[in-house]
Amino acid sequence: MIRLIICDDQEVVCQGLKAILSTAENLEVLGIANNGAEAIDLVESHPVDVVLMDLKMPIMNGIHATKAIKEKHPEIKVLVLTTYDADAWLFDAIRNGADGYLLKDTSREALIQAIEEIVAGNTPVDTKVAGKLFHQLARQALPGDSTLGQNLSDREKEILKLITHGMANAEIAQTLFLSEGTVRNYVSAILEKLEVEDRTQAAVLALRYGLVE
Repeated sequence: MIRLIICDDQEVVCQGLKAILSTAENLEVLGIANNGAEAIDLVESHPVDVVLMDLKMPIMNGIHATKAIKEKHPEIKVLVLTTYDADAWLFDAIRNGADGYLLKDTSREALIQAIEEIVAGNTPVDTKVAGKLFHQLARQALPGDSTLGQNLSDREKEILKLITHGMANAEIAQTLFLSEGTVRNYVSAILEKLEVEDRTQAAVLALRYGLVE
């Protein structure tokens, strides 16, 4: 059972999320916070696995709350769920320890999947903001590693490049005229060769070490 806390200053949003998540058999909502300070208090009094964190809130915003939670409880996953896709919010959230970043128009199925993925150690990032994150990392790219990724095929490198652009499997399939299943197989092979858990980590690695042009 994955134990959750919802943190959002809009009560209607909190109750809506609670109703949605309560339909999943493996999720349990332990409490609701309406600002970052309340989220920190709940974390201290409940055995929490994941905090769904809004960003712009009174008293204490989600950035400061994320930093405080991760500093004291690094094992707790913080999944940002917000309406804000502006660069400043995105980069501040990631820099302060957020484990994932979704927008509030995310579907029920995608939200539940992201919660499961984040507990498994993956890094779910909404495709609408992934491109911004990867572009920022590209500007901070490190010198290339001569051995990292050398066993990737040309097709795998091509797909990895599209992943760094924030493309989902369906978009990659359409771009390269491949089936979505074939792309999924290539992505699995890329993750295995780079020894990472998910596509976001693969993209970060690719940009930091110059694996794609």
